[in-house]
Amino acid sequence: MASPEPSRIRCQGITKTYPAVVANDNVCLDIKAGEIHALLGENGAGKSTLMKILYGVTRPDTGQIWWDGKPVTIPSPAKARELGIGMVFQHFSLFETLTVTENIALGLPAKEARNLKQLARRIQQVSEYYGMPVDPDRYVHTLSTGERQRIEIIRCLLQNIRLLILDEPTSVLTPQEVERLFHSLRQLADEGCSILFISHKLHEVQTLCHQATVLRHGTVSGDCDPRTTSTQDMASMMVGSQTTLGQSYPKVQSSEPLLTLQNLVAQREDPFGTDLKDISLTVNKGEILGIAGVAGNGQQELLKLLSGERLSSGEMIHYQNNKLDRLNPAARRKLGMAVVPEERLGRGAVPEMGLNENGLLTGFLEGLLNRGMLRRKAIDNFAERVIDEFTVKTPSVNAQAHSLSGGNLQKFIIGREILQNPKLLVCASPTWGVDVGAANTIHKALIALRDSGAAIIVISEDLDELFQISDRIGALCEGELSPIKPVTGLNLEQVGSWMAGVFNETESQPRSKEQQQELALS
Repeated sequence: MASPEPSRIRCQGITKTYPAVVANDNVCLDIKAGEIHALLGENGAGKSTLMKILYGVTRPDTGQIWWDGKPVTIPSPAKARELGIGMVFQHFSLFETLTVTENIALGLPAKEARNLKQLARRIQQVSEYYGMPVDPDRYVHTLSTGERQRIEIIRCLLQNIRLLILDEPTSVLTPQEVERLFHSLRQLADEGCSILFISHKLHEVQTLCHQATVLRHGTVSGDCDPRTTSTQDMASMMVGSQTTLGQSYPKVQSSEPLLTLQNLVAQREDPFGTDLKDISLTVNKGEILGIAGVAGNGQQELLKLLSGERLSSGEMIHYQNNKLDRLNPAARRKLGMAVVPEERLGRGAVPEMGLNENGLLTGFLEGLLNRGMLRRKAIDNFAERVIDEFTVKTPSVNAQAHSLSGGNLQKFIIGREILQNPKLLVCASPTWGVDVGAANTIHKALIALRDSGAAIIVISEDLDELFQISDRIGALCEGELSPIKPVTGLNLEQVGSWMAGVFNETESQPRSKEQQQELALS
């Protein structure tokens, strides 16, 4: 598998301090050639800082890095790429209106990007060799999320990398796409390429990785072989306690409708968005309805229509005895609706505002105003309740939203909505990119809200999460909704097929966009 010495990359004593926190404290990491090495830890544990140091985005205060046994400094991403280090970030950096070839060319040296036809041939050869085929002439806005990820990886492969850093690479993929990705990564490792795999999905780490390093509070809390270490033990190394991992919750059956969509259709507003096609569903009181789907298949459009950010024509959205189609978000909140958007900073919270002010943004109906005047003490008390009940790590209610780690900010946003005791909660990707401890806190809160009689819609790309907390599940593909069935009796493969557009069990292949358009018009 891997040559024993020298290591592909070795770090010793890496320390990076910011004004308010020690992000990395004397961190050591050793990755062999051809090794798939996992980097684990809670949100805020220091993983992102260490990745940025390895890729030259950030420079450490102290410590040394060795590359192939020789001491090096990595002052920039350009130097990292020159050494043979490539990185695929969690958020892709692609231009929607450019082709695959044009996007890849932007990340290559000028001499390699000058001849686009020759580059297109290289892309096709490399992508097919590693089992990640893409059409070099396709425009990015026509590609699935899995195909977009392939572009980022292929761009690295064209630069003859010897260390590939992947940040949460499976968070937006179907089970079938994950399987294909892992096959390609194993092939890369067999050829000697080292891979640093950052993920919160511990069962995937067990399946794929040879070694794992765990960070906690900026320091290395342990190393292990994931193939022989239980997910429970790895979770305990991450959070420092016996955290319950993958807790199962009882499934419920409810038949008292609260929200009904009847033949909901909507044309996309964004030229790269998705039309919603004849969506009908019912959400009952006291249940969680999960909606799966790969990003870009109509989730954002559906969320905006449910929240009131976008109004619909006709009478397609019914909430108890109310027609919601023409009601704005404030009017819907007065009826008992609450929303958690997918994007934490910018939509879920204003980055420069304190937590108390962000609590006011949607919690204004909780006695935080008096005849239009702000009740400062009540505003602070509301934020403190959220912080206490959802164990949000923050110095004070005045801390700006962008100063929190992703997991802590997510807990605050979820808690802000749940403490308003909504009758209907719509939340998108409630635990996206958060650690095991934060995910457990959020899941328990959602189940408790369900058990109090509220109806909950969870829109997520994480099938494990949906199976864990949902009572019924459906999936969106190209703006069309699959059948909705109870979780009991379903399996990951069935929902994965729905996510790929196979709604009829007799179908053997996913439907193309053209086929789906024909179905929508028929």
